[in-house]
Parts: sequence; C-alpha cells; structure tokens
Amino acid sequence: MTEASTQLPQSAPGHEWWRSAVIYQIYPRSFADASGDGIGDLAGITARLPHLAELGVDAIWLSPFYRSPQKDAGYDVSDYMDVDPLFGTLDDFDRMLAEAHERGLRVIVDLVPNHSSDQHEWFQAALAAGPGSPERARYIFREGKGPGGDEPPNNWQSVFGGPAWTRVADGEWYLHLFDSSQPDFDWNNPEVGDMFVEVLRFWLDRGVDGFRVDVAHGNAKAEGLPDIDEELIAAGSMDSPFFGQEHVHEIYRRWRTVLDEYEGDRVLCAEAWVSPLEKMARFVRPDEMHQAFNFVYLETPWDAAQLRSVIDESIRAFGEVGAPPTWVLSNHDTIRHRTRLALVPPPPHGAGIGPTSKSKADPTVSLRRGRAATALMLALPGSAYVYQGEELGLPEVTAIAPEQREDPTFHRTKGELWGRDGCRVPIPWESESPAYGFSATGETWLPQPPEWATLARDAQAGVEGSTLELYRRALALREAHGLGTGELEWIDVGPTAIGFRNGGITVIANIGHDAVDVPRGEILLSSSPLDAASLAADETVWVRTA
Repeated sequence: MTEASTQLPQSAPGHEWWRSAVIYQIYPRSFADASGDGIGDLAGITARLPHLAELGVDAIWLSPFYRSPQKDAGYDVSDYMDVDPLFGTLDDFDRMLAEAHERGLRVIVDLVPNHSSDQHEWFQAALAAGPGSPERARYIFREGKGPGGDEPPNNWQSVFGGPAWTRVADGEWYLHLFDSSQPDFDWNNPEVGDMFVEVLRFWLDRGVDGFRVDVAHGNAKAEGLPDIDEELIAAGSMDSPFFGQEHVHEIYRRWRTVLDEYEGDRVLCAEAWVSPLEKMARFVRPDEMHQAFNFVYLETPWDAAQLRSVIDESIRAFGEVGAPPTWVLSNHDTIRHRTRLALVPPPPHGAGIGPTSKSKADPTVSLRRGRAATALMLALPGSAYVYQGEELGLPEVTAIAPEQREDPTFHRTKGELWGRDGCRVPIPWESESPAYGFSATGETWLPQPPEWATLARDAQAGVEGSTLELYRRALALREAHGLGTGELEWIDVGPTAIGFRNGGITVIANIGHDAVDVPRGEILLSSSPLDAASLAADETVWVRTA
C-alpha cells in the first residue's frame, strides 16, 4: 500500500457516493501541461485540482496515462502497471491521487481490456513464437480464407474504418476491432483474465476509487467468429458477433468480487455501446458493475418526446436492477454536445462529421442549446458525467489542418471523417497566457482556436451569466437540494417542452419554438436570462415551488 491509498469515508449500503455523484472526465493530454512539452500530464492535473473542487464535482475520471506508443492517444497500452513518461511517473500519480483525496475528490482510472498495444510484451512474444504457440493464444490469431489464406478470416470491419484483420509475416491474421496497432485479447484464455485481475489489484492497492472500463461490451466474441450480417448493421442494429455477447458478463462478475474485497466504495463503470437500455442495464446487475454510461441518452436528439422517453426508460431499466441511471452529454469520443445538438441538418444516427459534411451549427444557437441541455441533465436523479471544458461552453473544433490531426479515424477513413480530435483540443485556463494557460511554453499538441481567449476559465470566473458560473451554481443547487438522490415526477407543459419535479424543484426545458410559461416560485437557475415569466426556445429553468 502507498500513502496515496488512504480512502475517503465509506457510505452506508444503498447510499454509496457513486449513486448520485457528478464525475468530471479528464483527458490528460489536453487538461493541463506542467512540463511545457505541449502535452498535458499528471503534475498539471494536480496543479489544477483546486479548480475542480471549486466547481463542485465529486470525482474525476482519467483517460489512459499508462505506457503506450500513443498510436491511439493512450488507448493502445503497452504496460498496464506503469505511467508513460509523457505524463510523468508513478510518484506523480500517487501525489495526484493523495491531493485529490485531500480535497474530497475520488479518482477513477481508465482500463482497456479489449486490446493492448502491438508493442505490449505479450504481443511481441506472440509474433516471435509463431502459429499454435501459447504466446499467440493470448490474442485472436487465425488462418486466412481463400487461396493461400490471402483473405481475412471473416468480414469484420474496424470501428476506425477498414478491415479488422492484419496479416503477419508467417501468414496468419490477427484481429483488431480498432487500429491495427491494437490487437484484441482472446478472453477465452485464462491467462488474460488473470493478468487483468493483477492490474486491478495494482491500482486498487495504490488507492484508486474505481475503473471506467473501455469497450466493456467487446471482450467476448461469438464462438467461431462468424461473418457479420452487414444488412443488419446497416439498418442501425447494435447486434454483432463481437459486441454485447452474453458471456462478457462473466468477466465483470469476477472483477466485482475483487473490488468488493476493498474498503471505500470502489466502483466499476462500463463503457458499453449497446442497446436497448435493458441490455445496457445487464452490465450493472448487483453482482457486476456499478454504473454504465447512458449512451442512449447521449445520442438522443434535442427533441422533447424522445428525451422524455429515454429518461423514463433509463430510470426504469436501471432501477429494475437496483442501479442508478447515469446521464452524459459529452466525452472524448463524441462531438461536444454544444455543437452536436445544434447541427443542421442532423447527421445520420451514429455518424461523424467531416470536410464535406452539410451539417453546421450556429454558434449562438449551439451555446444556448448546450447550456439548456446541461441544466436539464444536472437536474435528473442519478449520477452525471461532465467532460472537461464543457463547463466553459467549448464547441467542437473543426479548423485543424490535416497534417495536425492525430486520430486514427481521420487517417483510416482517408480524411472523410474528422474523427475525435475536435473534442480533444487542449482546454483554456487563462485568456492572456501562452496556450491560454494550458502550457507555459505555448506548446499544444493540437492547435487551439482564437475564440479560446474569450472562453478561458479566468475570463468566465465570477462573471454573472457565464457558462462556468452556470455549472457552478447548478452543481451547488443539485447538492443542496439532493437532486441526485431524488425522484422524478412528470408534469405536463405541452408537447415541445419537458417538465418535471424533483423534490421541491420544478424543472422546465423548452425544446421547441413557442414560449412556455414559467411556474410561480423562486427561480433558482436559468440557462439563459429569462424574459419576464416565459421561457424561450432552448432555455431551461429551475424553480423552487415547494
């Protein structure tokens, strides 16, 4: 055990912190750079923790900081039990963790069990050992089809574009659901499960409060690796032979027993892109994980009927297995919600945007709508996730030159999709400092747009009506009125608006164009300045009515 492993108080069963927590996602490369090399690091995170405590969040979640060749910004891990020098050292991690706990902030770290880097010692050993070897059995190697085995073993495609198989020198093919530098583990091999239990214990012993599990729905593949039904996937189905297989749950039942050995309400959160919500809720049954990201909510358009439906379904589906609903609008893999919810015309479901996209977002409408969406989300019972920079109202950045882009999606689609760089641009802290306070040297691994000066944290702190102050006030009110542990009661405010009560707070969100009446009472929060007693389009208000 390290000194950093001191835990925050444990809650009574049924009242665990994660049931109502607001968790702030940190993308380490883009949060704060203390070394001056233009890439964020652990020391930078430590220096900025006071700002997160002041914001009012309960915990932080860190995207990967492990040793990695950085082909996919750290999601290609070469050593799961060490810190990449790009981000610092294990001592830096321990200091950051201890400082976070000192400030009452819990720390969740990312874990990537579906695949490793091709530079991981296991994969290098697999390449050297050859076909049929125990080393190769830790990954998914197969012979090819067709004359000479020149065709991939099946028709699976990479999430990043292109084939999901790459051939090695001896003629076999290995599976990579993502980049070719990210070979998939074979979870049928017990060595893989044993290794990850060792990884869990390594970080739990250091004192982390839990894990966000990357591609939690992907570890298990259908027996025989059958071809995918391309028509089914084209129709928008989430079913596939490599995602959401039932035997994936066995993995997390084992992990849960490990976490239950530790004090301090340790938590597992699934990144599981599955639907419907009933299938997602299977990941958070009492003997599995504690939370699952509600991507169905994230993907719901700015539409009153659809939002009401997904909120109802989320509360019902998660409640049936005794888990809290979670709410999320943005993260490091999606277009920032300020921009996404205002794209006209809306892109096809699940589609990205690129140089030829017709979808555009008016900056005024997008900021107004993004703030309204946040005020709606933070009033819902359950746990909520906030992605770094959304508290500043940051939009998606599209003005990045091709030679500056790093996301494999951009390169594997030959530039047809911009990928995820636009939501990963280093965030601004100080309007008049080099790199807007991200790095003292002015270096940034992705270029920052000029508008970052007006959106910087110091330009918004203490400014009435700023997005930063909206978040601060919403989080303080959420805590003071127990909204995270409350119960939702719908009220009728017409077909193009959403209205509900949570405890003594009435929340109205106007999703349509026509003005909506504001109920009588004390106005506690409004996403935009109110015009008398009516709520204009793209506005949300919290009113104390009891």
